[in-house]
Amino acid sequence: MTRITVDQPLLERLGFLSERVELCDAAGRTLAYVTPAEPIDPRLLVPQVSDEELDRRMREGGGRTLAEIMADLERLK
Repeated sequence: MTRITVDQPLLERLGFLSERVELCDAAGRTLAYVTPAEPIDPRLLVPQVSDEELDRRMREGGGRTLAEIMADLERLK
């Protein structure tokens, strides 16, 4: 793995990292994805869906089979 030393100005901009970020050049081209080295405190993660909503979705059923999903992915090739 290649190691790049981050200078102080970039370190100050990246110091807030709490989730994966995308680094881009001035033209908007993706250079890299950066994941924080320290794990995120799980107490900071807030579910986006209530338990009641999850229960409702489970009762409702639906969705697609793995075979259907795989067939769609094959069509994208």
